[in-house]
Amino acid sequence: MTRLNLKTAVPAVFAAVLIVAGTIGVFAQGTEHYNSPLYSPKAYEPGATSSNGIPQALQTVGIEQKLGEQLPLDTVFKNEDGEAVKLGDYFNNGRPVILAFVYYECPMLCNEVLNGLTGSLKGISLDAGKDFDVLAISFDKSENDKPGLAKNKRASYVERYGREGTENGWHFLTGDEAAIDAATKAAGFSFHWDERSEQFAHAGGIMIVTPDGRMSRYFYGIDYAPKDLKFGVMESAEEKIGNPAERLLLYCYHYDPATGTYGFAVMRAIRIGGVLTLIGMAAMGFVFWRKGKKKLS
Repeated sequence: MTRLNLKTAVPAVFAAVLIVAGTIGVFAQGTEHYNSPLYSPKAYEPGATSSNGIPQALQTVGIEQKLGEQLPLDTVFKNEDGEAVKLGDYFNNGRPVILAFVYYECPMLCNEVLNGLTGSLKGISLDAGKDFDVLAISFDKSENDKPGLAKNKRASYVERYGREGTENGWHFLTGDEAAIDAATKAAGFSFHWDERSEQFAHAGGIMIVTPDGRMSRYFYGIDYAPKDLKFGVMESAEEKIGNPAERLLLYCYHYDPATGTYGFAVMRAIRIGGVLTLIGMAAMGFVFWRKGKKKLS
């Protein structure tokens, strides 16, 4: 039986700790730097944080699970061609609807939400326009998100989805303040326009709605397991309302193009997680050292 060599085991553990520490440092630094135009908002105000380190704009945004809540189907929006449509027009074919609240000039998270959704849908056997519909609603109340921009977004994601005959299953809407407020309130989606940065603070996620317009499932973040998404669609098609999901919110907020820093409060969480990892590894090293000492004694 090979004995534990303390002269090599303890240094090896602490070497591993140092490697992890360096990796976390590089990761934390790397996640703060995005040079792609995708991450460039109009302006940035670095002082817009509260005493607890979370930006003030993020204090009032999020996605509340309102399972079973009825969407306002009589609410009027505009489709990609600028035509007035009722929300209920997309709930009269017996299919569930995958709903995403985005805005089409979003520099960051909205694109990732739609990219993640499209990627997940490509991994399931169900087809848009046949088994479900995809409905993206802009929450930009200004004149920035117009039907023309919605039309371009729709064409882009239909092409990305890449399944022939599914074009009629994708819908990108715009609306006025009253319509947006009615839909987002019913779905539990809250957002905030930040004057300092001139952009929206909001969380990322998608919802599944039953064919009669009731909130059925919530998926958070930008990565949705195809299997979970498929089962969610299938159960929603049967008018089933799911259970509350665990929430791990991703927020869209400040990016400073001058310094290349990304002001997510999540950066603090990454650093805290790194410290906890180091503490855990140090404790593991101490346990190994104690066990080895007992064996040698």
